[in-house]
Amino acid sequence: MNKTVNQKAWFLVLPVLILVAFSAVIPLMTVVNYSVQDTFGQNQFFWAGLEWFEEMLDSDRMWAALGRQLMFSGIILAIEVPLGIFVALNMPKSGFWSSFCLVLMSLPLLIPWNVVGTIWQIFGRVDIGLLGYTLDALGISYNYTQDTFAAWATIVVMDVWHWTSLVALLAFAGLKSIPDAYYQAAKIDQANRWAVFRFIELPKMAGVLMIAILLRFMDSFMIYTEPFVVTGGGPGNATTLLSIDLVKMALGQFDLGPAAAFSLMYFLVILLISFVFYTVMTTIDAKEG
Repeated sequence: MNKTVNQKAWFLVLPVLILVAFSAVIPLMTVVNYSVQDTFGQNQFFWAGLEWFEEMLDSDRMWAALGRQLMFSGIILAIEVPLGIFVALNMPKSGFWSSFCLVLMSLPLLIPWNVVGTIWQIFGRVDIGLLGYTLDALGISYNYTQDTFAAWATIVVMDVWHWTSLVALLAFAGLKSIPDAYYQAAKIDQANRWAVFRFIELPKMAGVLMIAILLRFMDSFMIYTEPFVVTGGGPGNATTLLSIDLVKMALGQFDLGPAAAFSLMYFLVILLISFVFYTVMTTIDAKEG
């Protein structure tokens, strides 16, 4: 018996496909076009092949920026994930204070990225900023515009302040999904707090934690506005992450070909690591199912 398939549902998806084409696919094709050509202005293009990709792969500048980017992402993940879990574990599970904590934790996520950078730029200034002035009064040398360590500490603490709430909220959602029967069984077995966390809470949070790690990695690897507003990539190139270096190359130097090749390799790195996270997430879901 032949089964009739109704294809009219595709019309509901069509607006989304058109939107994605204009917002993602067409710009991506433009970047691909620039990555294999050279231009001297006046809309004249010359075929360059893979020349720009080879130049970027041999560029010490790109590898240095990639190293700084990986270090930044690694540091903030190592801080924000454990800190977010700790906060979620200590939040009230129900009642007024639970709602109050959820609203309080959501506030940093509502602040636009450029505003976050401006807040910390002013906050860290020695002349008018509370943090900079206090550290200077205590005799601690702190100047994020001249000292590399201070610049890195500032952008890391800024990102932790801004995004730890996301990890905490996702971890809290995972904790709320655990049935009370698990805790009752652990109480009967006289399991200590570490055992409850290790064998009940952490496995049940594994799925949401992988989502949190994926989201935080993707965002940290593409971060631009906050560190650019605070340090501008300085002092020197100390905080010039991949996104900042790419913008400098494309807009500052107007090297469109190398910048296009750079951006495609940047995109492929994010895509590859995100695919690894996705594979791990689906494996965890399959085991839980």
